[in-house]
Amino acid sequence: MQWIELLSPWLLALVPIALALGAALSTRQPRERAWRTAQATTLCGLGVSALLLGLGAAQLLPTVSGGWQTAPLQLIMLLLANFIAFVVVRYSATYLQGEPRQRRFIALVQAVFAAVSVAVLSDHLVLFLLAWFAISLAMHQLLMFYPDRPRAALAAHKKFLFARAAELCALTAFVLLYLHHDTARISVIIGAYGDSQASSEGTLTLGEQAAACLLALAALIKCAQLPLHGWLIQVVEAPTPVSAALHGGVINLGGYLLLLFSPLLLQSAPAQALLLVVAGIGSVLAALVMMTRVSIKVRLAWSTSAQMGLMLVEIALGLVELALLHLLAHSCYKAYAFLSSGEAVEQDLLRRRAPGRSPTPGQWLSAGLASAVLVAGAVALARSLTDAPAFAANSPWVLLTLALTVLLAERGSERTAGGLGAFAGLAALVVLAYVGLKTLFAAFLPATGHTVSPWADLWVSALFLLLFAGYWLKRHGLHHRGSQTLNRYCYAGFYLDEWVTRTTLKLWPHELPGRIKAKQLHTAFRGSSL
Repeated sequence: MQWIELLSPWLLALVPIALALGAALSTRQPRERAWRTAQATTLCGLGVSALLLGLGAAQLLPTVSGGWQTAPLQLIMLLLANFIAFVVVRYSATYLQGEPRQRRFIALVQAVFAAVSVAVLSDHLVLFLLAWFAISLAMHQLLMFYPDRPRAALAAHKKFLFARAAELCALTAFVLLYLHHDTARISVIIGAYGDSQASSEGTLTLGEQAAACLLALAALIKCAQLPLHGWLIQVVEAPTPVSAALHGGVINLGGYLLLLFSPLLLQSAPAQALLLVVAGIGSVLAALVMMTRVSIKVRLAWSTSAQMGLMLVEIALGLVELALLHLLAHSCYKAYAFLSSGEAVEQDLLRRRAPGRSPTPGQWLSAGLASAVLVAGAVALARSLTDAPAFAANSPWVLLTLALTVLLAERGSERTAGGLGAFAGLAALVVLAYVGLKTLFAAFLPATGHTVSPWADLWVSALFLLLFAGYWLKRHGLHHRGSQTLNRYCYAGFYLDEWVTRTTLKLWPHELPGRIKAKQLHTAFRGSSL
């Protein structure tokens, strides 16, 4: 319909404009009215995003509308960002009661998600980069919500520097792409690489190869991959809603960048190798370190680093539909996990009180065989119904088999007690959900025509096996000397962040606030109450 095409640019612009106006108004309104304004603007953004996705699914929107992109990837990301914004604002209205700087928080949260909306919809390289920069600056202020906390100040300082490095990489890549294509329109640049079957890796020029590698490097930095991960672990000093916004709606923009430019990335072997090595190894190490952490929020932060690494590996393999599914599920789960972290503490304490029994070798073997048979049946069914490249890679099936093996083998422990039939049914449900959702998201995204490299598939499968071995050693083999050594290094985070912190403060010194002693804080509180 012609009227929808005329109206769509204004509907798309309405989302960031509403959030930006809400941010501006919230700084001048009374506290209660500011919260109501924020809830109204985020609800408006959520409703318009859902409407746009519905119109896009019905193919009533053009692919490019004005200066905005309206492909399914952009509309899904827009709906996700505004959903996280609405949930965070609703939660924060109660969580931050009594805080003296609530209006500042309200304005900054809306500003962050207004910039996120611009970034995911933008069809211009300059606008995308400016929005990315605005997101980082606004998030920096949220991370410094408690400026008197030394760890929060240190984390914000490191994130500020690393974010500038990532933006410099993205800027250089964008300049190279602009010089090669003589346009700053993202849709035109991506369209030049759309038919990957008609192209080969050797057809890329040196500038295009450099741009692909720089985009991969920018995503690795933005997604807090090892060794530049320390700031993500330390920002748990910020309020819990800030952590939910960061882990649920901001940090995954590095993955979105690679999903957006995946047609270029999948034609660059060096960029894919960079992601497979750095993100693959980092994901395994972060997952092992996570198992040694006691604090719920710290465990979730390490989990985010591991999950972001896995998502980048999926993109490098060409499994873009799986990466998008992973991004959506991770964002919603992490927002929920942080906002319910108070209940998670009680649940974790109850779980730890229950004694656990390690499965016997026979139980591991039977669980592995049952999982392999179940997954093999799913593989045969999926490949008989479709020849899509989404189901051609073997490494995702390896990961699914190992995960189901752990699920079935540990069913006899008192921590996860349950009948074999119930666990087998759950395992079958997991497999069906995996196949069904992967097929659904493959229909949303354009076919890449990319064939997974056997060597890359083998490398990722080996990483999954290494992760399984590390899990077994840390959970069931702590009596082995090698496991104790591994546990010691994992507990220290492999000493990576200490080295990065020393180097960062040596090159870019930053004065940190002194610690506030509890006695001084108590005296100041009594003085203010008098």
